[in-house]
Amino acid sequence: MAFPELFNTGTDMLSVLKTIDSLVWGPPLLLFLVGTGIYLTISLGLIQVFRLPLALRYVIRPDPKDNDNEGDISSFAALTTALAATIGTGNIVGVATAIKAGGPGALFWMWLAAFFGMATKYAECMLAVKYRTVDENGQMAGGPMHYITKGLSDRPYSKPLAIFFAFSGVGVAFFGIGIFPQVNAIADSASITLNVPPLYTAIVITVLVAMVTIGGIQNIAKVAKILVPFMAVAYVLGCLIIIILNLELLPSTVSQIIRSAFTPTAAAGGFLGSTMILAVQMGIARGVFSNESGLGSAPIAAAAARIREPAKQGLISMTGTFFDTIIICTMTGIVLVMTGAWTSEYEGAYMTSYAFSTGMESIGSYIVGIGLMFFAFTTILGWNYYGERCVQFLVGVRGIMPYRIAYIALVGGGVYLTLDTIWVLADIVNGLMVIPNLIAILALRKVIVKETRKYFDGLEE
Repeated sequence: MAFPELFNTGTDMLSVLKTIDSLVWGPPLLLFLVGTGIYLTISLGLIQVFRLPLALRYVIRPDPKDNDNEGDISSFAALTTALAATIGTGNIVGVATAIKAGGPGALFWMWLAAFFGMATKYAECMLAVKYRTVDENGQMAGGPMHYITKGLSDRPYSKPLAIFFAFSGVGVAFFGIGIFPQVNAIADSASITLNVPPLYTAIVITVLVAMVTIGGIQNIAKVAKILVPFMAVAYVLGCLIIIILNLELLPSTVSQIIRSAFTPTAAAGGFLGSTMILAVQMGIARGVFSNESGLGSAPIAAAAARIREPAKQGLISMTGTFFDTIIICTMTGIVLVMTGAWTSEYEGAYMTSYAFSTGMESIGSYIVGIGLMFFAFTTILGWNYYGERCVQFLVGVRGIMPYRIAYIALVGGGVYLTLDTIWVLADIVNGLMVIPNLIAILALRKVIVKETRKYFDGLEE
């Protein structure tokens, strides 16, 4: 059997995966995810609105004194590492697949999930710092598996729940956000933009990932601090140019997005039509894929930050969802709808590339292609660390190097999976990771509120 065939999924298997995906991302999980965000938003007094200026100030003007605190990397490095894992194919390919399946209204539901998700991101990252520990190698170890076991130590379900989360985290690293969607997107971009065969792309990515990830969180953070701000600004500027050139279409574009969120979208061009429930499902699921609020991944990076106050890191981490979805995904979605690319016969990276080519001619495809390659590469790096911390929780530090080797080996295979298979598989494992994390957040809701009030009371003294 040829190597690529090992990674192909037949129609029957894809049908089974889609059935599982529909069950995982059915109404119960959608309500659980958004409902948790709504509850935290109310409990924390609209923290994502009233405390966002303070959070942005912490990001833009970090306190040098924080570097004297215990931790592996700076708060900004922790944020950029988390953003490296979140700003990826979800912002370009994920938005495209959401709108292609659910219509323009899917973007509205991404906004809604992100707004409430900011409160969830604050809560989970605050808990990560509060309950973090130090592993046998002297590195910070934190995240949902730790705040489940330490914060809920008196609950009989805490250990099984933490183990389930950690296994799901490794699954997402290997088969979900971490590898396959990113490698596939890089291969597509290299093929579209530079006409590079997938095999060559797989080899280059594997070597580069190995060079960075073997060095651990410090190497990953160094790369993320440089690449993430640069690539995000460059991509947003490209989107803004297209929007400014077509400014007269902006009101009708926004109107179409909002209108489509609450009504079925008729077939048009290469778009086959969708229902409102599909728009909701695709918007929330792809939104979680993109900003990872409630997924439990960002807390793993937050736990490594050199910072003393858990609430302060929660605020800094909360801005990740704002940057990722409210800004970058919005830019992509508006460009896709404004240029009419969502009704074309293209999908995934090809659809976004078509939109940019329509808006900016030949230079547009280069912005998408090069931007996507950087986005996806940093996501691979960030998720390598997330999966590593989950493995450390399950088997100890002895499992870290075997995990890194397995992760690197899987990178080369991502170019051979079909787009449908990749996104369905990613949705399933993402959903499995969300469930234990949300249970823990709600179980620790009193701790979240108490810690938050204590921090803000201290600021006002």
